[in-house]
Amino acid sequence: MAIKARHKRFILIAIGLALLGLAAMLILNAFKSNMVFFYTPTQVEKGEVPKGTGFRVGGLVVPGSLKRQDDGLTVRFEITDTAKTIPVIYKGILPDLFKEGKGVVAQGKVGANGQFEASEVLAKHDENYMPPEAAEALKRAKEQGNGSLVAPK
Repeated sequence: MAIKARHKRFILIAIGLALLGLAAMLILNAFKSNMVFFYTPTQVEKGEVPKGTGFRVGGLVVPGSLKRQDDGLTVRFEITDTAKTIPVIYKGILPDLFKEGKGVVAQGKVGANGQFEASEVLAKHDENYMPPEAAEALKRAKEQGNGSLVAPK
């Protein structure tokens, strides 16, 4: 029994649509796995962050909070949005622009002890690079009269 030309076209179109759907699914899955959301220290403190997955937290490095460990690579510091402060631990070389009182974005996840364990630290040379959420949080805090960088815990 021979397949008619119309049926051959239908089969080819069906296979093409299936392959297109598979390609779209793979692309969307790749985007989803590479997506990293940004949160403020206030959102981290309130528990509004995803559990067990990585995210970014940003704000200002609290002056006087930077502590280097004896191994020379591990550092501890605190990030604030002037409303809340969270402790961060990072093992690696800090960027050249990293300074206390300046903006920073750390990527990682919250550990079992409640401390943010950063796998990457990005320093910004000015607040123009600050994500909109962090800039808004800083603006609200300044309007409320808490303009200092040392935030309550």
